[in-house]
Amino acid sequence: MHQAAEPDGADASTWPAPAANGPVRARLRLPGSKSMTNRALILAAIADAPTEIANPLRARDTLLMASALCALGASIQDAPDGWSVAPGPMDHGAQVDVGNAGTVMRFVPPVAPLATGDVALHGDPRAAQRPVQPLIAALRTLGADIDDGGRGAIPFTVRGTGHLGGGPVTLDASASSQLVSGLLLAGSRYDKGLEVRHHGPPVPSAPHIAMTVGMLRDAGAEVEVEEQGSATGQLRPRPDTWRVYPGPLRPGTVRVEPDLVNSAPFLAAALVTAGTVTIAEWPARTTQPASHIVDLLTRMGATCALTGDGLTVTGTGTISGVTADLRDSSELAPVLTAVAALASSPSVFTGIGHMRTHETDRLAALATQINALGGDVTELPDGLEIRPRPLAADGLFASYDDHRMVMAAAVLGLAVPGIRVQNAATVAKTFPDFTAMWGKMLGRAPEAGQDFQPNGAAADVEERN
Repeated sequence: MHQAAEPDGADASTWPAPAANGPVRARLRLPGSKSMTNRALILAAIADAPTEIANPLRARDTLLMASALCALGASIQDAPDGWSVAPGPMDHGAQVDVGNAGTVMRFVPPVAPLATGDVALHGDPRAAQRPVQPLIAALRTLGADIDDGGRGAIPFTVRGTGHLGGGPVTLDASASSQLVSGLLLAGSRYDKGLEVRHHGPPVPSAPHIAMTVGMLRDAGAEVEVEEQGSATGQLRPRPDTWRVYPGPLRPGTVRVEPDLVNSAPFLAAALVTAGTVTIAEWPARTTQPASHIVDLLTRMGATCALTGDGLTVTGTGTISGVTADLRDSSELAPVLTAVAALASSPSVFTGIGHMRTHETDRLAALATQINALGGDVTELPDGLEIRPRPLAADGLFASYDDHRMVMAAAVLGLAVPGIRVQNAATVAKTFPDFTAMWGKMLGRAPEAGQDFQPNGAAADVEERN
């Protein structure tokens, strides 16, 4: 059994996760995708012309990214539909606070050598425990000068010289797909471009690398993706080599999609309460894990329909346990684990061992908190096994400063009255108004249909009776 990071202190403020009084019926418009917003910001900061980012997420992780890039020389201004970003000369060093944002700690260092001066990165205590050593080693291979005191972790300093030679590099990215994405995003600015080869166990969250490649191509970069050949000459389904050629970047206008991962707790609410929830503006085509969400909720007992109004999920009154490999959609695992704890049969989720190095050790944290409520969750070498049992009301649920733990607790609270979530404010990492929208969906907040602004763009919940 692994031990999670210390939970929030007992005196931390708590959020009473509201129980559902009946089937939820709502239509929601969600804030923008964190993953797309932070990729767009990086590309805009090193582009050859200004960029408009429409519907950006305004949350801790994206504001940390914006601050980092402004410190390096970019200019970011509020625009009518989002942010207007102008690249600036990176003719100085900078101090960069990465917080506990994986995208900031892995996307900014590959840009830092392009500055002229020392770029010092520091962050929250947990940041020092998250995987960046393969990235540091890769950047050194490409010609970067990095002082990490031998730690291979945050904090460290990149001694920028205004350029980076680039070329081929091999790394093990099995701890995080962001290790590959961070290099690719900056690669077109290296003298010789970049070739990244992964060597090791499968890279998790592969769709996020596909998102990076797609956004690079949309910005005008030339990118090649190769799959490794097997001994029989057949291609494996997962790519292991990516090439970005040197050249200009002109993203133009980047329209950020709704954050589909952040839709998971709301759609799970439909399943748990036998209700109906529609997510407006659900994209028909996307590199976000849309198909994973639909498939998993369907297998667990919901019906899903994509129409011009969005994605509608309806609970049938039955929650079924499932066995699923979540390697490509591990961000869904906390919410799905909460749903599985309320199911009628056991579930096993695998492919998520790398979650031990996320904002907290999510496997240990989920097992600890659900078991404290009377549940039966067992850690596996690469996942979790959940055997549903009646859960105790009036329990305390630690968030471990992890936004996904707050969302998991909210789902449990629908069916388990009295759950109190410690430091629920940490959900602002990716969804500042999550608790307000959650309460409003359940009729515990302002009048149904009233708009509010969780990310500076219209977001609404319309109760449907």
